[in-house]
Amino acid sequence: MNMLVDGEWRTGAYESTNDDGEFDRQETSFRDWIQDDPSARFPPEANRYHLYVSRACPWAHRAAMTRAILGLEDVVSMDVVDPYRDADGWQFTPSKDDCTEDTVTGADYLREVYTAADDDFTGRVTVPVLWDREEETVVNNESEEIVKMLADAFGEFASNDVDLYPEGRRDEVDAVIDAIYEPINNGVYRAGFAGSQSAHEAAVEELFEALEHWNDVLSDQRWLVEDRFTLADVCLFTTLVRFDEVYHTHFKCNVARVTDFDALWGHTRDVYQTPGVAATVNMDHVKEHYYTTHTDLNPTQLVPVGPGPAFDAPHDRDALAGVAPLSE
Repeated sequence: MNMLVDGEWRTGAYESTNDDGEFDRQETSFRDWIQDDPSARFPPEANRYHLYVSRACPWAHRAAMTRAILGLEDVVSMDVVDPYRDADGWQFTPSKDDCTEDTVTGADYLREVYTAADDDFTGRVTVPVLWDREEETVVNNESEEIVKMLADAFGEFASNDVDLYPEGRRDEVDAVIDAIYEPINNGVYRAGFAGSQSAHEAAVEELFEALEHWNDVLSDQRWLVEDRFTLADVCLFTTLVRFDEVYHTHFKCNVARVTDFDALWGHTRDVYQTPGVAATVNMDHVKEHYYTTHTDLNPTQLVPVGPGPAFDAPHDRDALAGVAPLSE
């Protein structure tokens, strides 16, 4: 796969699987924090920070979705890269639907944003990216940390009255996020990019055991952390909303579809119908990215045209204990 090495773009610079054929996700590199502290290097301020996202990517979707639910669109600006990623990496193509130019640095490729922050950067060029206009650098490119920063540090700027990361329940939220990450969020990738049959089967088995577990949990409660809609629900949703269209077929996770799980499918619709969320979902971008970018998995680059799940169909999740995250 392709990455920056000492600030230079290299193709085929690292292997994505280990010796056992298991998918090996590389850790992100920029790990600073925005903190509501007078001594913080990166304090929360309106119109200082900027997000770079892909509509196709579930990790970037977390950030865009959190921004929308909190109502931070006028506080944290955002640019969107092209869903198709070729050998040159993520690109800005403003002529394409729902894509933008780089409105902050004027870059043509996202890798230029990384080297603007560190001209000797070594690592993968991933989304999301949280950029600081004042110091002209990347604050963070780890999705979980970015959504927690948005939910924690920007409360005074949020236009919507919703607390996605309540102080008294952060341990619970963190525990659920951790529990779903490896088998589900990363599990679909472990299945799809496995380099051996045994690695693929192990990932698929773990994935569907986890889906069964959380389907059982959500059969009795509206949200993952009982009565509260939190970042845990955001993190699960961005995988589930892509599952039937991409992961079921493209990544060969075809034991069942999300629409076959009553509670998971209801939860997916419930979240999708939360004000602001649907606008963050672009299934055309999702399908174009996966089916045209991963030519080792889909060499013809044909994109399925079949009908997608009815995310706007009615659900009865509001009959369960728990409050709606936002009201119209």
